Amino acid sequence: MPSFDAVVFDLDYTLAVTDRDRQALLDDATERADTHAIERADYLDAHGEVAATETRAPIFERLLTDDTDPEAVATAYRLAIEDALEPVAGVPDLLAALRESYRAGLLTDGPLVAQRGKLGTLGWADLFDAVVITGSLPTGKPDERAFAAICEELSVDPAATVYVGDRPEVDVQGAADAGLATVQVLYPDGPEPHPAADAAVDREELVARLPAILDSL
Repeated sequence: MPSFDAVVFDLDYTLAVTDRDRQALLDDATERADTHAIERADYLDAHGEVAATETRAPIFERLLTDDTDPEAVATAYRLAIEDALEPVAGVPDLLAALRESYRAGLLTDGPLVAQRGKLGTLGWADLFDAVVITGSLPTGKPDERAFAAICEELSVDPAATVYVGDRPEVDVQGAADAGLATVQVLYPDGPEPHPAADAAVDREELVARLPAILDSL
């Protein structure tokens, strides 16, 4: 019998990637919206300073220095990301197999429209027993309330839950601090394994190796 009741996944860079880097997609968005270029580092700074719950418009409102509609840029950026989105091969089969033994959840940071759009593009809306997008919460990862929210949706205890994600401080340390076991997803030029991770797996081997890793925890 499994040692855990549920497996919860991060989305971006864990189960899906883009075929171009985010600066290129941001450049595409600002060009589509006919506005000035925005540096990715400035975007990330603004993202951390404003509450973007429904769309990314509040982020772009902080960054735009002309009269371009922030919602138009947010839409252009969302569509650019959706156009570039690529799933990790085999994820639907992995989730179907896991759901024979576990509850399966998704906890993803971001505005509601953006993250729902990704799930729609991937065709994954029905692959999980529960989905929590942090745009619907008072705070996102690594706050333990975000991890508690997905556990509540799944009706499982954090101690009986494994979180699978790529970001060391946000996903791994955040989940560990909230009482979940953790599996860190690694990829070329990505972060090093975090000491709080109970296990680590290369993203290209995630589908093949995760069931055995869960059995070993």
